[in-house]
Amino acid sequence: MKYLALGFGLLTLLVLNLPAATQQKTSDDAAVRATVTDYIEGYYTGDAARMEKSLHPHYLKHVIHDNKPMWEKTASQMMKDVRSEGVPDLPKAERTEQISVLDVSGDIASAKLVTPHWVDYMTLSKSDGQWKILSVVQRIDD
Repeated sequence: MKYLALGFGLLTLLVLNLPAATQQKTSDDAAVRATVTDYIEGYYTGDAARMEKSLHPHYLKHVIHDNKPMWEKTASQMMKDVRSEGVPDLPKAERTEQISVLDVSGDIASAKLVTPHWVDYMTLSKSDGQWKILSVVQRIDD
């Protein structure tokens, strides 16, 4: 009888805490999606400030493009490129994105960004309540 009461008590605690856990996951998913949206929309509109607010100070991007050697970009290089290049030479119809939040676990998350010309796999980190993009592996499709 004691074990039954203990089991019922634990089950009750689990059920009562389930909505809070679900709500936190939904909130984190939305925040991760918003961070990735700031990143890509900042690029599409040439808005370096919008992109910069999405980047972690230790941001690093690895770019894979055909048989070319892989290259890297830091946050400062990304900001320099967006500031100097402005709005990319892409037709508006090709400035689309599909964002998938793949996983959120505590203060880390992974997301996938698909555009008509490339795919980004991202790792994000949450610090001081803010999600920031820590790393990107990008495959360019020509």
